[in-house]
Amino acid sequence: MLLVSACSSLGTVSSKPHTPDNLCGIFAQFKDWQTSAIASEQQWKIDQSISMAFINHESDFNAKARPPRKRTFGIIPGKHLSSAYGYPQAINGTWLMYKQLTGYTNAQRTDFNDAIDFVGWYNARSVRLNNIQPNDTYNLYLAYHEGHGGFANKSYLAKPWLLNVAQDVAHQAERYRRQLDFCSPI
Repeated sequence: MLLVSACSSLGTVSSKPHTPDNLCGIFAQFKDWQTSAIASEQQWKIDQSISMAFINHESDFNAKARPPRKRTFGIIPGKHLSSAYGYPQAINGTWLMYKQLTGYTNAQRTDFNDAIDFVGWYNARSVRLNNIQPNDTYNLYLAYHEGHGGFANKSYLAKPWLLNVAQDVAHQAERYRRQLDFCSPI
Protein backbone atom coordinates (compact mmCIF):
# COMPACT_ATOMS: atom_id res chain seq x y z
CA MET A 1 0.00 0.00 0.00
CA LEU A 2 2.80 2.39 0.90
CA LEU A 3 4.59 1.58 -2.36
CA VAL A 4 1.44 2.26 -4.39
CA SER A 5 0.93 5.55 -2.58
CA ALA A 6 4.54 6.60 -3.18
CA CYS A 7 4.37 5.70 -6.85
CA SER A 8 1.08 7.49 -7.42
CA SER A 9 2.50 10.72 -6.03
CA LEU A 10 5.43 10.68 -8.45
CA GLY A 11 4.94 13.29 -11.11
CA THR A 12 2.25 15.09 -9.15
CA VAL A 13 2.44 18.81 -9.85
CA SER A 14 2.24 21.16 -6.89
CA SER A 15 -0.82 23.38 -6.95
CA LYS A 16 1.08 26.14 -5.17
CA PRO A 17 3.64 28.45 -6.77
CA HIS A 18 7.31 27.62 -6.25
CA THR A 19 8.07 31.35 -5.92
CA PRO A 20 5.06 33.01 -4.24
CA ASP A 21 6.85 36.36 -3.85
CA ASN A 22 7.73 36.54 -7.55
CA LEU A 23 4.71 37.34 -9.71
CA CYS A 24 6.56 36.61 -12.95
CA GLY A 25 7.56 33.21 -11.54
CA ILE A 26 3.96 32.50 -10.55
CA PHE A 27 2.70 33.40 -14.00
CA ALA A 28 5.46 31.38 -15.68
CA GLN A 29 4.46 28.35 -13.62
CA PHE A 30 0.69 28.88 -14.04
CA LYS A 31 0.05 30.64 -17.35
CA ASP A 32 -3.72 30.30 -16.93
CA TRP A 33 -3.46 32.29 -13.67
CA GLN A 34 -2.03 35.22 -15.61
CA THR A 35 -4.93 35.03 -18.06
CA SER A 36 -7.41 34.95 -15.16
CA ALA A 37 -5.66 37.83 -13.36
CA ILE A 38 -5.80 39.99 -16.47
CA ALA A 39 -9.48 39.12 -17.07
CA SER A 40 -10.36 40.04 -13.47
CA GLU A 41 -8.47 43.34 -13.78
CA GLN A 42 -10.29 44.21 -16.99
CA GLN A 43 -13.70 43.22 -15.60
CA TRP A 44 -13.48 44.87 -12.18
CA LYS A 45 -10.85 47.62 -12.70
CA ILE A 46 -8.76 46.38 -9.76
CA ASP A 47 -5.07 45.93 -10.52
CA GLN A 48 -4.07 42.28 -10.80
CA SER A 49 -1.15 42.90 -8.45
CA ILE A 50 -3.62 43.81 -5.70
CA SER A 51 -5.77 40.73 -6.27
CA MET A 52 -2.71 38.47 -6.36
CA ALA A 53 -1.38 39.99 -3.11
CA PHE A 54 -4.75 39.33 -1.44
CA ILE A 55 -4.74 35.68 -2.49
CA ASN A 56 -1.10 35.30 -1.45
CA HIS A 57 -1.88 36.62 2.01
CA GLU A 58 -5.25 34.97 2.49
CA SER A 59 -4.36 31.42 1.45
CA ASP A 60 -0.69 31.34 0.50
CA PHE A 61 -2.04 30.14 -2.87
CA ASN A 62 -3.46 27.01 -1.21
CA ALA A 63 -6.70 26.07 -3.00
CA LYS A 64 -8.08 24.29 0.06
CA ALA A 65 -6.94 26.67 2.78
CA ARG A 66 -9.14 26.89 5.87
CA PRO A 67 -8.84 28.76 9.15
CA PRO A 68 -7.74 26.78 12.21
CA ARG A 69 -10.19 24.70 14.22
CA LYS A 70 -11.47 25.48 17.68
CA ARG A 71 -9.99 23.09 20.22
CA THR A 72 -11.79 21.53 23.16
CA PHE A 73 -9.53 21.10 26.17
CA GLY A 74 -6.77 22.44 23.96
CA ILE A 75 -6.44 19.20 22.01
CA ILE A 76 -9.73 17.91 20.52
CA PRO A 77 -10.36 19.54 17.14
CA GLY A 78 -13.80 21.08 16.67
CA LYS A 79 -15.36 23.38 14.09
CA HIS A 80 -13.29 25.79 12.02
CA LEU A 81 -13.15 29.32 13.42
CA SER A 82 -15.02 30.60 10.35
CA SER A 83 -16.45 29.36 7.06
CA ALA A 84 -13.62 31.01 5.10
CA TYR A 85 -12.30 28.65 2.46
CA GLY A 86 -10.18 28.36 -0.65
CA TYR A 87 -7.85 30.74 -2.40
CA PRO A 88 -9.77 33.90 -1.41
CA GLN A 89 -10.74 32.75 2.09
CA ALA A 90 -14.25 33.94 1.31
CA ILE A 91 -16.87 33.14 3.92
CA ASN A 92 -19.99 31.21 2.92
CA GLY A 93 -22.43 34.15 2.90
CA THR A 94 -20.20 36.44 0.86
CA TRP A 95 -19.39 33.66 -1.60
CA LEU A 96 -23.09 32.95 -2.05
CA MET A 97 -23.76 36.66 -2.65
CA TYR A 98 -20.97 36.71 -5.26
CA LYS A 99 -22.48 33.74 -7.08
CA GLN A 100 -25.97 35.23 -7.00
CA LEU A 101 -25.00 38.77 -8.07
CA THR A 102 -22.60 37.69 -10.83
CA GLY A 103 -24.63 34.73 -12.07
CA TYR A 104 -21.56 32.47 -11.72
CA THR A 105 -23.62 29.80 -9.98
CA ASN A 106 -20.98 27.08 -10.44
CA ALA A 107 -18.08 29.18 -9.10
CA GLN A 108 -15.84 27.42 -6.59
CA ARG A 109 -13.45 28.94 -4.06
CA THR A 110 -10.89 26.25 -4.94
CA ASP A 111 -10.81 27.32 -8.61
CA PHE A 112 -8.20 30.04 -9.14
CA ASN A 113 -10.14 31.68 -11.99
CA ASP A 114 -13.23 32.00 -9.79
CA ALA A 115 -11.19 33.08 -6.76
CA ILE A 116 -9.36 35.94 -8.46
CA ASP A 117 -12.60 37.08 -10.06
CA PHE A 118 -14.18 37.11 -6.60
CA VAL A 119 -11.35 39.22 -5.17
CA GLY A 120 -11.70 41.73 -8.01
CA TRP A 121 -15.49 41.78 -7.62
CA TYR A 122 -15.31 42.27 -3.84
CA ASN A 123 -12.77 45.08 -4.15
CA ALA A 124 -14.84 46.76 -6.87
CA ARG A 125 -17.76 46.72 -4.41
CA SER A 126 -15.48 48.26 -1.76
CA VAL A 127 -14.64 51.04 -4.21
CA ARG A 128 -18.33 51.68 -4.81
CA LEU A 129 -19.74 51.09 -1.32
CA ASN A 130 -16.92 52.47 0.83
CA ASN A 131 -15.56 55.12 -1.54
CA ILE A 132 -12.07 53.58 -1.53
CA GLN A 133 -9.74 54.37 -4.41
CA PRO A 134 -9.20 51.31 -6.67
CA ASN A 135 -5.42 51.45 -6.14
CA ASP A 136 -5.59 51.86 -2.33
CA THR A 137 -4.53 48.35 -1.36
CA TYR A 138 -4.30 49.19 2.33
CA ASN A 139 -7.93 50.27 2.73
CA LEU A 140 -9.20 47.69 0.23
CA TYR A 141 -7.66 45.00 2.42
CA LEU A 142 -9.22 46.44 5.57
CA ALA A 143 -12.63 46.37 3.86
CA TYR A 144 -11.97 42.82 2.61
CA HIS A 145 -11.15 41.63 6.11
CA GLU A 146 -13.77 43.56 8.06
CA GLY A 147 -16.58 43.58 5.50
CA HIS A 148 -18.12 46.71 4.04
CA GLY A 149 -20.11 47.52 7.19
CA GLY A 150 -17.16 46.87 9.48
CA PHE A 151 -14.95 49.10 7.35
CA ALA A 152 -17.56 51.88 7.38
CA ASN A 153 -17.74 51.58 11.18
CA LYS A 154 -13.92 51.56 11.40
CA SER A 155 -13.85 48.27 13.33
CA TYR A 156 -10.24 47.83 12.21
CA LEU A 157 -9.13 50.62 14.56
CA ALA A 158 -9.55 48.22 17.49
CA LYS A 159 -7.20 45.74 15.79
CA PRO A 160 -3.65 47.11 15.59
CA TRP A 161 -2.41 43.75 14.28
CA LEU A 162 -4.80 44.08 11.30
CA LEU A 163 -3.39 47.49 10.41
CA ASN A 164 0.05 45.85 10.20
CA VAL A 165 -1.33 43.03 8.03
CA ALA A 166 -2.98 45.54 5.67
CA GLN A 167 0.36 47.33 5.37
CA ASP A 168 2.11 44.03 4.56
CA VAL A 169 -0.47 43.23 1.86
CA ALA A 170 -0.05 46.72 0.40
CA HIS A 171 3.72 46.24 0.28
CA GLN A 172 3.30 42.85 -1.43
CA ALA A 173 0.95 44.38 -4.01
CA GLU A 174 3.50 47.10 -4.73
CA ARG A 175 6.27 44.51 -5.19
CA TYR A 176 4.02 42.56 -7.55
CA ARG A 177 3.16 45.76 -9.45
CA ARG A 178 6.86 46.52 -10.01
CA GLN A 179 7.52 42.91 -11.09
CA LEU A 180 4.75 43.03 -13.72
CA ASP A 181 6.95 45.25 -15.90
CA PHE A 182 9.36 42.33 -16.30
CA CYS A 183 6.86 39.50 -16.82
CA SER A 184 6.57 37.86 -20.21
CA PRO A 185 3.36 38.84 -21.97
CA ILE A 186 0.84 36.12 -22.69
